[in-house]
Amino acid sequence: MRLFAEAASLGSLSAAGRKLGLSPAAASARLIKLEMALRTRLFDRTTRQLRLTDEGRFYLQHCWVALRAIDDAEAGLQASQQGVRGKVRISASADFGRNLLNDWLEIFCDQHPELSIALTLSDSLSNLLQDDVDLAIRFGRPSDGSLVARQLAPNWRVLCASPDYLTRRGEPATPAQLVDHQFIVLVTSAGPLNEFHFVVDEQHWSHIVPTEQAWETNDGALARAWALAGRGIARKTIWDAAADIRAGTLKALLPDFSVNEAGVYAVLHANRYQVPRVRALLDFLIERFSHASEELLRDMQVPRF
Repeated sequence: MRLFAEAASLGSLSAAGRKLGLSPAAASARLIKLEMALRTRLFDRTTRQLRLTDEGRFYLQHCWVALRAIDDAEAGLQASQQGVRGKVRISASADFGRNLLNDWLEIFCDQHPELSIALTLSDSLSNLLQDDVDLAIRFGRPSDGSLVARQLAPNWRVLCASPDYLTRRGEPATPAQLVDHQFIVLVTSAGPLNEFHFVVDEQHWSHIVPTEQAWETNDGALARAWALAGRGIARKTIWDAAADIRAGTLKALLPDFSVNEAGVYAVLHANRYQVPRVRALLDFLIERFSHASEELLRDMQVPRF
């Protein structure tokens, strides 16, 4: 089951075998044995592609549940002897993950030397079960009621640009003046994040960036680099932009019109909190975000609406 699940995740049976310490021949034999036991084909296989069948997709969801239950049971049995050890799997946005979170995880692992980290960086939302994630850090509260969401800190988004860009193109005084500007747009699996919301005269107002005129990327860290290089106006969470705003390398635009948003959340399955390494990480993140909210966000203009 674990070989099958890894092969589905990696898109390669040989890669899954290598990860589990199996030769290609042994991995192939085990998969064939599993399919024979189930009396169904789990993959359509060619020399170049490994694609799940409908039956394989159905079985995969149950495999993740079963494998996670086994891992949780073993972790629970060994918790009193082991303490915080093993591997914790985390998902976070690219810019936040490469900067603040990576530094924090270094500190966390120094405190727990028998712990290892698997960090997935993506600006698209993770499926915790399918992506085998213990804990995800999300900007905004998830809509899935089956997940546990713990608010870690406040959050809002800012439009920001470099002083060089503003010298060349001017600084917009109202949201309506954004039509005259160049933008950097983040693209996720749900589509481009090219609609910006404001409050003008206590009424909600939005600006939609034509994507054909924008610089686009699916990497938040690259969007930040482009903004710093003067390529245009980017929309960033305050957590990604605060250090640059304080350093003067980016300037927050239209702060009087900004809209307050849902905060930063740690998201996990209800049964994951019982695993010592996950519980320890969540407690650590709560403390880290509390200190960072006081230090990093001080003097930042908080939206009124």
